[in-house]
Amino acid sequence: MNIQRFPMNAGNKARHLLNDSLNVVSVSERIEQMNRLDVEEAARLLDSLPQQKALRVIARPELNDAADIIAALPSEHAVRLLKATAHDRVADIFQDMNERCRVAIFARLDPATAHAVEHLMAYPQRTAGSIMTTEFVSVTDNFTVGETLAHVRKVENASETVYAIYVLDQISKRLIGVVSLRRLITVPSEASILSVAQRDGVVTATGLTPQEEVARMIRRNNLLALPIVDENFMMLGIVTVDDVIDTMIADTTEDAQKFGGMEALGKPYMQISFAGMIKKRAGWLAALFLGEMLTASAMQYFEGELEKAVVLTLFIPLIMSSGGNSGSQATSLIIRALAVGELKLSDWWRVALRELPTGITLGAILGLVGFVRIAMWQHLGLYNYGDHWLLVGFTVFAALIGIVTFGSMAGSMLPFLLQRLRLDPASASAPAVATLVDVSGLVIYFTVALVILSGTLL
Repeated sequence: MNIQRFPMNAGNKARHLLNDSLNVVSVSERIEQMNRLDVEEAARLLDSLPQQKALRVIARPELNDAADIIAALPSEHAVRLLKATAHDRVADIFQDMNERCRVAIFARLDPATAHAVEHLMAYPQRTAGSIMTTEFVSVTDNFTVGETLAHVRKVENASETVYAIYVLDQISKRLIGVVSLRRLITVPSEASILSVAQRDGVVTATGLTPQEEVARMIRRNNLLALPIVDENFMMLGIVTVDDVIDTMIADTTEDAQKFGGMEALGKPYMQISFAGMIKKRAGWLAALFLGEMLTASAMQYFEGELEKAVVLTLFIPLIMSSGGNSGSQATSLIIRALAVGELKLSDWWRVALRELPTGITLGAILGLVGFVRIAMWQHLGLYNYGDHWLLVGFTVFAALIGIVTFGSMAGSMLPFLLQRLRLDPASASAPAVATLVDVSGLVIYFTVALVILSGTLL
């Protein structure tokens, strides 16, 4: 893999050397430094770090090409680091690693780590199971508060978080309660763990719960971690709030790129090769170009009308852009509402009933502005629209109502349609909606013109 390298200037290099010698380079600075290097150099730098600092570096999702960097390490060092890394992070790294390297490293992991990572990798992407960690603090219901605190101190380094402690049934090992660390340190040590644990209304999710729903559950219940259980209420793992934040940032970036009318890059902008950038963008642009060719076909169909009333061509950009803008607005609102759970697939008819009067009203406002503009230009002598300028104004007014209404309806319904087809609603990009409305907008415009101007200009 060839990644563009940005060499540090002499001042920055000297500063990093000094900081290295004093061991004061922060993890964030180290990651930024490694992200500027190619994979081989980054692997050499990681190999030179003390193990604890190296573990903190690879644990951070901000490290670009972590899978390739790990694969470039000596195999003994790679295995040693992954054995000491959180299982969910190891699963993420393996997902991005080429199969040959993954198989070679996986075969050398200890059985417990290998089993946990394999279990995590079996969950589909964008589910709770794919982002959960199996390293959490739990005790059985026969523990006292003092014994629980001693257990927390013992397993603290090996747990994702110690702020939530899960209470399991001593015999069945089912989840029966949860207690916060804050609560533990405020009660007598001899008290039973069951006496301080929350036992009713424990919020849980399954391994197949969509990650968007996990985020909503954590936000709605103000949780630091959400327990993931199976059908028998056995603990599978937890999803922490920072796991959700990392995932949501990645998803937001991906959705923003899709909404711009292209494939998600999957890497930082400056690390995408020229060929990769062309591949990601050319397909969508070609598809949109083919769609826009239908606009030319629509204009050819109304060629006779255009020859008779050339004045109609003056308003084609106005008509097309207004419809596309209204469609893009509606699409943005609906995609966002679907993403945060404000709308469900079954709400499509409510949205349609809301967007229909909204589109008519917005179209009437724009149509009125267009009509006033034509009237002013005609009376002020800035442009002569001909003897039938009043009919031309009414044509623009009526066409804008139809086109903006259609744009609002199409833009709001397309995300629902994509979700119904189990596709990403973010694929309903602004350019795609604009292309759809451009073609239909011309048909609506000239159809209205035929009705209003028939017997005069047409």
